[in-house]
This record gives sequence, C-alpha cells and structure tokens, in this order.
Amino acid sequence: MIQNSSTLAAVWQTARFQIDLSSPRVMGIVNATPDSFSDGGQYYAPSQGLESVFAHCEKLVADGADILDIGAESTRPGAIAVSLEEELARLLPVLRHALTLGVPVSVDSYKSQVMQVALDLGADIINDIWALRQPGALSVVAAHPSCGVCLMHMHREPQTMQIQPMLGDVLPQVLDFLTQRAVALKAAGVDSARITLDPGIGFGKSVAQNFSLLARQHELLVAGYPLLAGWSRKSSLASLSNTQPANGLPDNAERMLPSVAAALLAVERGARIVRVHDVQQTVQALKVWQAAR
Repeated sequence: MIQNSSTLAAVWQTARFQIDLSSPRVMGIVNATPDSFSDGGQYYAPSQGLESVFAHCEKLVADGADILDIGAESTRPGAIAVSLEEELARLLPVLRHALTLGVPVSVDSYKSQVMQVALDLGADIINDIWALRQPGALSVVAAHPSCGVCLMHMHREPQTMQIQPMLGDVLPQVLDFLTQRAVALKAAGVDSARITLDPGIGFGKSVAQNFSLLARQHELLVAGYPLLAGWSRKSSLASLSNTQPANGLPDNAERMLPSVAAALLAVERGARIVRVHDVQQTVQALKVWQAAR
C-alpha cells in the first residue's frame, strides 16, 4: 500500500538539528564551483575573494532557506571530476562560514574523504548523487552518530548519463534502487530517521522520464522515507519553451517560474524537501500553497 506523506517520518535527524518535516522545507543551493550548469562563477570567484559566496549563503538564509546545500564539484551532464584537493580547497572556507548561520548545512559530495572532513567540521547532512556507492562513503556516514543523509538515484555517471539515459518505465527502477540503498545503510547501523531519498531528476533520464517521475512521485513514498526533489533550473523545464540558452548557459530568469512550479508540484505529490536556487520565490509560493490548505 502506498503511504501518504503525512504517515512518513515527521523529523529528519541530522548532526546538529532535528528538521521538522511536518511542513515542506526549502534547501538553498550554494555552488562553490566555477562551472555549475546554472550559476557557475556567479558567486564563487576565489580570485576576487570569497565575500560574494559568503554573502550568497547569508542571502539564502535571509530569504527563508531552511537548509543550505554546498557543492564544490559540478555534477552537470558531461562534467569533469575534480581532485580531492581541489574540492576541499573550494568547499572548506564556504562550509566554515555556512556553519555559523544557524541552519542545517548539507555537503553535496560523493568522496568519502570529503564527507569525513565535512562531518568533522560539523556538517549536518551528506547529500550524495552516488547514494554512498563510492569506496568508503557508506562507512563514513555509518560511523557518524547522527548525521543526515540523502541518497540519490543516478543512472551511469555524470560524464555519460545523458548520452545513454535509462530505458523504459523509470519509476519502478528508481524505487527499487533507492530502497536497496536505504536497506544497505540501515544494515550498517544508520537509523531510518536520518535517511531521505531523491529520485535524481535529470541524472540519466529523458525529459519524458523526468516528468513521469514528477507525475507519479507519490508512488515513491511506498519506500517509507521522506523525499527530496531537485527540479531547480533543470534542462527538462527549459525544454518546454522555444528559446535556446545563450552560449550554452541557461537563462536563469526564464527558468525561475517553471522551477517554482515544479517545486510546488513536487510538494503536492509528497516531497518534504525541495532543493532550489530561487529560495525567496519558492518560499513565497509555498506560503500560498500552505494557506490554500
């Protein structure tokens, strides 16, 4: 039987916080990288100092972000992996600043060494596109007494995921994968209250498959874990318009409204956390949604 979102865990246990999921939560995206698909280099430009990315973290919190999610390696389609040293050099100054802002801080990484350093500094959540399948990652999270973790579905890997996307009906495949990864984590001693699941919109799926996941997202609730949805500024949303991005980069203003709409639809279909670039607009839209309830 499919579970209603109201029957799922009401709290997401993380290192420093118990996040109340009785209302949807907004996770603000902080890209500490020059080459992210949406805002690469817009806020992170070390040659000009780190004031811009620090100010961006502060603005997201002021705009209503319940969680900050910091990534220091782009995972856009075709992205080239960066070294451990480079990822840590980008991540650590931003993480240290974010940890002073009074909200849970998530680190978006698949490297076990990065996870360990981040958790030692006080990070609250590990958000892993590989769902802890890389060497040592599961052990690092399992060894921590209380950090939260988000397990995401990804077909193949960033360099090839959109060259050969998934085949057939993706929902049962995504559900089976995420359920298996959650089982593996629980078998390693991680309490279920620490786990959330992300269907991985845009990670090895076609446009039609992404929208199928949104339409049927409530079916993923049968796994018994809160869902995190990441539709913000994804190319599937841009495919609905007739305009082409300039210089291969998305028009962020054009993608904002579809991103907010997708976030609302994801919440309507049971997502408890939405990962977004446009925090202020998403927060405002969710207030309307909640008032209408």
